[in-house]
Amino acid sequence: MGRTRRFIAQAISLGMVMTMALMIWKLLICLSGSESPVTVVLSESMEPGFRRGDILFVHMSKSPIHSGDIVVFNVEGRDIPIVHRVITVHERRGTGEINFLTKGDNNKGDDRNGIYASGQQWLQHHHIIGRVVGFLPYAGWVTIILKEKPVIKYLLFGLLAFWSSV
Repeated sequence: MGRTRRFIAQAISLGMVMTMALMIWKLLICLSGSESPVTVVLSESMEPGFRRGDILFVHMSKSPIHSGDIVVFNVEGRDIPIVHRVITVHERRGTGEINFLTKGDNNKGDDRNGIYASGQQWLQHHHIIGRVVGFLPYAGWVTIILKEKPVIKYLLFGLLAFWSSV
């Protein structure tokens, strides 16, 4: 009976920790106005400004996006958001629709070649997740290591399960 009670207490504690993490994430979404308020840099395309493993803080405000702003965006066919600089803002005459062209600081060409979906020439506002407003250097390496080396992730889960049963 004691083991069962301890297991239930541990399960409740784990549930509370997970619930608190979800609540904090949802609070960040509300405060930032972005569906992804925190992003980890996964490539070298924005060096030297942002390096692989940096954590970026993202905010989506109502103020217009300008050339030179660093934005996080999604495109069709890609699972993970991309962080690049806006190099051109284009307003279509008559419609008032605003389009954006982006480029990684460390890339030779703009994002029309290889980043955007096939045939896509511009980003529209609905592609933009938010504007980068701050960063924490190297703090995202834990996420990268756990994603790229799943053995380490399973080893950590195993150690946590072992310690919680002791």
